[in-house]
Amino acid sequence: MAKLKVPVSPADHAQGPADAPVTLVEYGDYECPYCGRAYPVVKALQKRLGKQLRFVFRNFPLRETHHHAEAAAETAEFAATQDKFWEMHDLIYENQQDLSDELLSDLAKRLKLDATDLARALETGEFAERVQKDFSGGVRSGVNGTPTFFINGQRHDADFELETLARAISEALP
Repeated sequence: MAKLKVPVSPADHAQGPADAPVTLVEYGDYECPYCGRAYPVVKALQKRLGKQLRFVFRNFPLRETHHHAEAAAETAEFAATQDKFWEMHDLIYENQQDLSDELLSDLAKRLKLDATDLARALETGEFAERVQKDFSGGVRSGVNGTPTFFINGQRHDADFELETLARAISEALP
């Protein structure tokens, strides 16, 4: 079983207590339909497990297949600089069927972020290095598709249906 090669750190986007008994790391692609299906599963797990779960999201845009995934990841990173990562993360997944530069700009405006600054950041690739860092860490950890989950540092190789992931997480609880 593959292990997470890049430990979770304060630089990661995380929800839940740092000392939670279980940390679930997802390498995801905002345009991937499977990640779109996993999004409500993770939300349900967070609701079910509460403070027992820390969830970490890392970017793994499959650029060759999903042409808007990189821009979406960079948009989420742009939002993170204004403490709006999770709001943008959720909005992107909730509007996944229509990812475009226009949509990303509209989402930024909805979160009261400057759409002109976002356009400039996307044009200059201001957040491309951050996205690439996540991606490279995923490759080092054996990620070759999305979504890929790690539970307490061990890759979860079964499906990501709610009950399957919940069972795997409960087995990881002390």
